[in-house]
Amino acid sequence: MKLIRITLLTLLLALGFSSLAGAQNDKPLAIVMTAEGPIVPPMREYFQRGIQTAEQRDAELLIIELNTPGGSVDTMLDIIQDIRSSEVPVVVYVAPKNAIAGSAGALITMAGHASAMAPDTVIGAASPIQGSGENMQSTLESKVKETLKAKARSLVENRGEEATRLAEAMIDDATAVTAKEALDAKLIDFIADDTEDLLQALDGFKIKTEDGERALNTENIVTENLEISFIEQLLLTLTDPNIAFLLLAIGVQAILIEISSPGGWVAGFIGAVCLTLAIYGMGVLTVNWFGLIFLLIAFVLFILDIKAPTHGALTTAGVASFIVGALVLFNSPGTPQFQRVSVPLVVGMGIFLGLLFFGILLIALRAQRRPVQTGSESLPGKTGSAKTAVGSEGQVQVGSELWSAEKAEGSEPIGKGDPIEVVEVRGLRLIVRKK
Repeated sequence: MKLIRITLLTLLLALGFSSLAGAQNDKPLAIVMTAEGPIVPPMREYFQRGIQTAEQRDAELLIIELNTPGGSVDTMLDIIQDIRSSEVPVVVYVAPKNAIAGSAGALITMAGHASAMAPDTVIGAASPIQGSGENMQSTLESKVKETLKAKARSLVENRGEEATRLAEAMIDDATAVTAKEALDAKLIDFIADDTEDLLQALDGFKIKTEDGERALNTENIVTENLEISFIEQLLLTLTDPNIAFLLLAIGVQAILIEISSPGGWVAGFIGAVCLTLAIYGMGVLTVNWFGLIFLLIAFVLFILDIKAPTHGALTTAGVASFIVGALVLFNSPGTPQFQRVSVPLVVGMGIFLGLLFFGILLIALRAQRRPVQTGSESLPGKTGSAKTAVGSEGQVQVGSELWSAEKAEGSEPIGKGDPIEVVEVRGLRLIVRKK
């Protein structure tokens, strides 16, 4: 009887825990992403992973906390397509305070099934530029702007004429507005202090997806953060212009060291890895490839000054060429500010390389002026001891070597054990005198 009671009690407890777990599982889920940085291919991979995770978890919605100065137009269009085809509603939230949805980020915000901004945030300035960092020619600029304006109109057509005019002004005139101005124009749906405030505002809000219109249920919703992965963060870091510049400088220098002193593999391996990573970053960034010519000239000048010392003149010219090349490569007119390399970093690296090669130059000059340290040419002037009496012939030890020797004309007699000094070398015989 006691055993039956224990069994029944165990079953009741199991049912209770099962009901509690089921109740928890019935709560809606919100996946929250934090997208901070330029709009580049690694960022799109993060967006795709977030959408896939939300769909697999059957989430109520996906919240993308966005803070970006802008980025690639092609990547932006791919992200917009991913958002609009998502089975789970996507809410783009420009956050935290003082964040910006600039350039490409503005259109991504418009692409959300719902959009919001935190106080003190900014959206806009979506005028396109060329991948080389230069301003577009009038015909090309007109084509790209008209394409982006058409895309913007399709994203905000249900928000009214004022929102459409503002979206077009962001592309035509690089207009930027505050969160309140965007809300007044109905370009966004809410201003929310934080994610919790946003979820409260979204409860019951109607959105349109490919499956039709539906109302969001965010009451008692459970949030789950989806962090950016290590690989995604690494690839984003490589698109930092300062990192790309440092990798390029280190890579070229390491390769030149390997070429000038072949036989090792460490410098060549480091150079190849750094250049590969730098090329990836520069392939994503807005760069003017003409600057590479100046960088190559700089390193050629460094090497020439080592091979044919000119007392630092070529090294000085190389430093100037290096600085000019880096600034042309990364800081050409029209390049967005967030994609520009730090000028103090470029100047500092140029001076560092100049001092490094100048140091190598000094070592090379000293080596040329240093007396010969090995071979028969180095023996005159060295001292040793006589192993036998030395006259017309004999043996002496100089250093750790035993030599046949002959006494120099007019010098004192040399007995066994006497200290001697080498006067000259004749073939394989030393001419010595008593020291």
